[in-house]
Amino acid sequence: MNRRVVVTGLGVITPVGNDVESTWSALIEGRSGAGPITLFDPVGQDVRFACEVKGFDPELYLDRKEVKRTDRFVQFSLATAEQAVRESGLLEAMAKLPPERVGVIVGSGIGGLATLESQHIRLLNRGPRRVSPFFIPMFIADMAAGLISMRYGARGPNYATVSACSSSAHALGLAYRSVRSGEADAMIAGGTEATITPLCLAGFASMKALSTRNDDPATASRPFDKYRDGFVLGEGAATLVLENMEHAVRRRAHIVAEVIGFGQSADAYHMTAPAPEGAGAQVAIRSALDDAGVGIEEVDYVNAHGTSTPQNDATETLAIKQVFGDRAYELVVGSTKSMTGHTLGAAGAIEGAISALVCQRGLIPPTINFEEVDPECDLDYAHHGPVERDVRVAITNSFGFGGHNVCLVFRKWTE
Repeated sequence: MNRRVVVTGLGVITPVGNDVESTWSALIEGRSGAGPITLFDPVGQDVRFACEVKGFDPELYLDRKEVKRTDRFVQFSLATAEQAVRESGLLEAMAKLPPERVGVIVGSGIGGLATLESQHIRLLNRGPRRVSPFFIPMFIADMAAGLISMRYGARGPNYATVSACSSSAHALGLAYRSVRSGEADAMIAGGTEATITPLCLAGFASMKALSTRNDDPATASRPFDKYRDGFVLGEGAATLVLENMEHAVRRRAHIVAEVIGFGQSADAYHMTAPAPEGAGAQVAIRSALDDAGVGIEEVDYVNAHGTSTPQNDATETLAIKQVFGDRAYELVVGSTKSMTGHTLGAAGAIEGAISALVCQRGLIPPTINFEEVDPECDLDYAHHGPVERDVRVAITNSFGFGGHNVCLVFRKWTE
């Protein structure tokens, strides 16, 4: 079967907004989510800023007992799932669907790291008997998918994807395949991450992956700029409801965009560095376009992985030019990480949601913090502000440590 797949619901929590509309407004306005760390005292750290989610109240979505028994990354995911399911009207539709026809896939690159750190301290200071009986279910990466399925009675495919910063892009791609193949009629899919913790920050800083602009956090994430010096650690989540188009149309669901392609590959090259000339990225992009059945001339927007690291941005630019040829110079290649920071395993889902909205609204968020052109990064990155464009087809790239590459293709919905 080759059924068409549409997006009928979105939910997002990001460093610039705790729902779809607040996030979208901040992105279009070019607002940075970076600032001094407040989740813990970063004294002694080389990097003391991040893109934190602000003002999130888990009790808007969970009862107090659930809050105590879940890590922040699971709370984000349950919250965005509630937003997406509510928008889609899926809960009402499920009353007429066999529960095994709805599944859940949620990616997370790391899982409940804050819980791991706190419980390890408890083990060392107070002994093994004081470790929480909820430690393991709070920590493991699959628990977001498991709890979402329990909340909505979804008994179809259910698992977590873990592929570093490609985790939730894989989740969306595999959910798309489940619906397209007929395995499910609807999938609740996305990603979540909450790893702004002392250990995670220190680890990324130690490997020189993070920007060190402690004096000016708001300008630290500067994808494709000549003076970029690393990414800004972020957190957040996004959930998309992907649905069989015929089912969605029949129930008169509000359709945001259509998912039409998914490509994936491995660099098979290095633990953290991208393959020369973005060879693996090229394979993923070409595979996604082939899967979608669209030519390079139909693509209008690339939501780039765009991390603001020296290697990634130059390599991704080269990969795009290799795939698109001269057409690359007619594309808008934006990086919303310039505002959200790098949300690791949640990035693919957040940027997938943004790409769907770009197709729906005909407006492309800017890439902020541009100062000087890098000769190796010579495409249109929307450095001058939001771009009004009728986007027929958008792609979004996600690349992860370990050499994982994913590309997803979205198309503007027209009845």
